[in-house]
Amino acid sequence: MKKIRIGIIGCGSIAKHRHMPEYHANSETAIAAVCDINEERANGFAEIYQAKAFTDYNELLADEDIDAVSVCTPNYLHAPISVAALYAGKHVLCEKPMAATMEEAREMNEAARKTGKKLMIAHNQRFVPSHRKAKELIEKGEAGKIYSFRSAFGHGGPEGWSADGKDSWFFKKDQAFIGAMGDLGVHKTDLLRFIFGEEFTEVGAFVETSAKENTDVDDTAVCVLKTESGVIGTLAASWSYVSREDNSTIIYGEKAILRLEDDPINSLIVHYANGETVKYELGGIQTNDEGGQKNSGVIDHFVNCILNDQEPAIPGSEGIKSLEVILAALESSKTKQIVKIN
Repeated sequence: MKKIRIGIIGCGSIAKHRHMPEYHANSETAIAAVCDINEERANGFAEIYQAKAFTDYNELLADEDIDAVSVCTPNYLHAPISVAALYAGKHVLCEKPMAATMEEAREMNEAARKTGKKLMIAHNQRFVPSHRKAKELIEKGEAGKIYSFRSAFGHGGPEGWSADGKDSWFFKKDQAFIGAMGDLGVHKTDLLRFIFGEEFTEVGAFVETSAKENTDVDDTAVCVLKTESGVIGTLAASWSYVSREDNSTIIYGEKAILRLEDDPINSLIVHYANGETVKYELGGIQTNDEGGQKNSGVIDHFVNCILNDQEPAIPGSEGIKSLEVILAALESSKTKQIVKIN
């Protein structure tokens, strides 16, 4: 059977550490082309994977041998490249945040609808075992009514991870459009929507630039969120956690407290109101510290959706809803008002 031929657009760290190794490990796919404006970088990965090298994504998209692409570029290019790829007849896996504006995000979703091609947003936190188990327990009623939560995603910043270090596009507003909230906060808004199975309706936020110099994007944000059923909680996203990464979520319910990724060994700990504690050792979450070598599940899911003609777990419509929350947080910080989400 012919393998799905993949084009990687953008050869930075997320492509190097996650997309490329995971496609390479998947028996159904072959990396057929790579593209980066840095010709040396593109040629280097082309040699590793015996793929064609491009410096112009339009030329890659014109290649009829390519079936699907991963869009791993700076944020401002996510929407234009994804839309062009969909209309070129390619399935698209796009990194987060899916776009810089709601209009761009809707345009991506519409392109997927019109072309019938798959559009998936790479929100990998939905595939983490502890997160899936927590969702299952909540749906079963193990925690009872959910009252509140606190969730954080923070590390020392992208300079330790990005291919360009301190000169990375992550710190440039014209390329990133948003800082820690787009890099990390959008992951948590998507995760919380997934676990609770409902939408956020109100956001209040402080979004600041306090830890990094020579940048015009946010590096530290704290948000207060409210769901449609009245669950309230906080979300922190930061590039100022200098010692170790924090990727934890704690959920407070009527019958139990669930601690997700808050312990180095037990990825989910449930403290029941009756005094019982249940610990789940499910394997840790992917971190930048380990180079992201743990399989995220994102690539395999995307490939299975193409093979079986199924809707991805995180299609454009889901990406839009998670993007809307972080855009509302930016608006709240700017206006000093609580922002309602439709």
